[in-house]
Amino acid sequence: MEPGGGPGPGPIPVPGNNKGRGGAAAPGRGRDLARPPRKDSEGYSESPDLEFEYADTDKWTAELSELYSYTEGPEFLLNRKCFEEDFRIHSTFGECSSEAEVQAWMRYNIFLLLEVGTFNALVELLNMEIDNSAACSSAVRKPAISLADSTDLRVLLNIMYLIVETVRQEAEGDKPEWKSMRQTFRAELGAPLYNNEPFSVMLFGMVTKFCSGHAPHFPMKKVLLLLWKTVLCTLGGFEELQSMKAEKREMLGLPPLPEDSIQVIRNMRAASPPASASDLIEQQQKRGRREHKALIKQDNLDAFNERDPYKADDSREEEEENDDDNSLEGETFPLERDEVMPPPTQHPPSDRITCPKGLPWAPKVREKDIEMFLESSRSKFIGYTLGSDTNTVVGLPRPIHESIRTLKLHKYTSIAEVQVHMEEEYLRSPLSGGEEEVEQVPAEILYQGLLPSLPQYMIALLKILLAAAPTSKAKTDSINILADVLPEEMPTTVLQSMKLGVDVNRHKEIIVKAISAVLLLLLKHFKLNHIYQFEYMAQHLVFANCIPLILKFFNQNIMSYITAKNSISVLDYPSCVVHELPELTAESLEAGDNNQFCWRNLFSCINLLRILNKLTKWKHSRTMMLVVFKSAPILKRALKVKQAMMQLYVLKLLKVQTKYLGRQWRKSNMKTMSAIYQKVRHRLNDDWAYGNDLDARPWDFQAEECALRASIERFNSRRYDRAHGNPDFVPVDNCLQSVLGQRVELPEDFQLNYDLWLEREVFSRPISWEELLQ
Repeated sequence: MEPGGGPGPGPIPVPGNNKGRGGAAAPGRGRDLARPPRKDSEGYSESPDLEFEYADTDKWTAELSELYSYTEGPEFLLNRKCFEEDFRIHSTFGECSSEAEVQAWMRYNIFLLLEVGTFNALVELLNMEIDNSAACSSAVRKPAISLADSTDLRVLLNIMYLIVETVRQEAEGDKPEWKSMRQTFRAELGAPLYNNEPFSVMLFGMVTKFCSGHAPHFPMKKVLLLLWKTVLCTLGGFEELQSMKAEKREMLGLPPLPEDSIQVIRNMRAASPPASASDLIEQQQKRGRREHKALIKQDNLDAFNERDPYKADDSREEEEENDDDNSLEGETFPLERDEVMPPPTQHPPSDRITCPKGLPWAPKVREKDIEMFLESSRSKFIGYTLGSDTNTVVGLPRPIHESIRTLKLHKYTSIAEVQVHMEEEYLRSPLSGGEEEVEQVPAEILYQGLLPSLPQYMIALLKILLAAAPTSKAKTDSINILADVLPEEMPTTVLQSMKLGVDVNRHKEIIVKAISAVLLLLLKHFKLNHIYQFEYMAQHLVFANCIPLILKFFNQNIMSYITAKNSISVLDYPSCVVHELPELTAESLEAGDNNQFCWRNLFSCINLLRILNKLTKWKHSRTMMLVVFKSAPILKRALKVKQAMMQLYVLKLLKVQTKYLGRQWRKSNMKTMSAIYQKVRHRLNDDWAYGNDLDARPWDFQAEECALRASIERFNSRRYDRAHGNPDFVPVDNCLQSVLGQRVELPEDFQLNYDLWLEREVFSRPISWEELLQ
């Protein structure tokens, strides 16, 4: 039975599936609002900005509602009946009158269950259900699997999900003992206490068993949601990750982060989407009817030089643009006039206050970038190089000195660079370097648990993601992810068919949401814990075709996906058990809810874009995969979603491949190029906007990935494979006294026949002392 229910004396363990939409929203969650549409400088209406605030999860009620399919609705009454039969004394069911009341009593009941050790008992029961061979073999033989095949599993997973999701979040009114229980629960959930492995590894095992076809009745949506919330509870969310990163930088002696990336992204404004061909034609027609004084040469660029969406709305904008357009007319280069370049024009302080300028991100430079710049400068001006020496500037012109000073001023050393350097030191001096002290933090414990079968886990998650993607077509060999949404009896009316159709689409969207969140959390936590843990997971995602899979996901009408209305709010928990259910009609199902966008779908899209960024960042061969798979038009269409965070990660992916797309693409996409310049962080000597960079070279995917794989295998072998270490580095005892003093256990038959052994092996064998001495 599941926690929940209403007020009443004593413990209130109430069965019932708990889901929610509404009630008290947790602070910091996104709200489904939108600014009214506005007119741009060309006069046509733009789509409104989506007021979406990215967070670890949606509202509490929304996260609970997504646990249950609408097909499970009739089970609420069945749960109540079971409860009233089994708990006739000192308990109540269904006495709550509001969603907030349900939340309060659910929290109270869940901490009661934790206090008596219910969660460990549930884990044992889940383990028994996983190993239930009779249920598995029965499900394999069935031609069609439905909700009825996973009843026991769903009850267990529902209770565990409710416990994890409720305990994961702090609340203002929590008692001191509840706070202590919460910390203990988080620590135990991430510790190897369940079959000598963390609870997350058990859930990963369920995913692989489902994908292998041995357990098709597993309710995979519930497993994935519980896996996501377990990883989130044990490892921590994005804000917690940011603070952990700051602490680790301080521990390694690195300077603090230049800015808080979460706050920078929250303060960004969305850009106007790139104009379509019809918009450009309409603008040109309007421009032809207006009087204008622009040069004929300039007309070809006007279509792309729309009003800058990032500037503040003040009266100086058009004047500045006109001044900039004509400022180069008749101007000679300063050195030709033998003059010193004049200082930049100083604007009055009032202008600087009313019209703030500047880029959102501080520029960064890697140590490798400084070395490359110095190497090319020395080769050009002196004719020799000094390797990795970044201090000697003898013989270089003074402008090069200034450039080096500027580069060093913005030098950024990442935690990953320090970890790679330390790993190289361990491999270079395995004896003098000593033993590495590995801190057993939750991310390290989880990686050790996932390591033996991590490739299989990644393949299984991507298989399910492919089956849940809206662009995937039904195939006979694909896995069935609808086992926990299809009823025993298929619908017979139009209304039932419409309801099931909404339920199936919603089911797939929730699966995509859970998988994208799990993958992103693991990548980010592994990268912070050790860069080669991240690279190991990322490489197996790449080998499992994660890059083309994500691109295939975005090769759809992404605005339709983000604004999809696959929900029936009156059937969401706790609304469906607190309030009387109105009569459903085909019109109400078609209308959907009144939200401007679907939170989970926008959340999923941002997660997938972030995953794609993490897989391709600083990887030339993977960047070329984006080019080969023709990702630019797919990503550019995603810019039509006016949400700043999503646009940022799309622009990052476009930036890394811009130099390979050709001059014509750059010329035809000047608005996108401008958005990249204004929203994405700058690398001072990164020639991203042109095709003359050193990285524009032939690429060998296999060679680059093999080199990375060798480094990963050396790391895993050194740190985790103690039994099969290098025998050359095993210490040898050369002391005769200690060797002879060791106690050797001899078998019983040897002791009985010791005299015979002495006679045969010692006394009867001649010894040539001369040969021994030689």
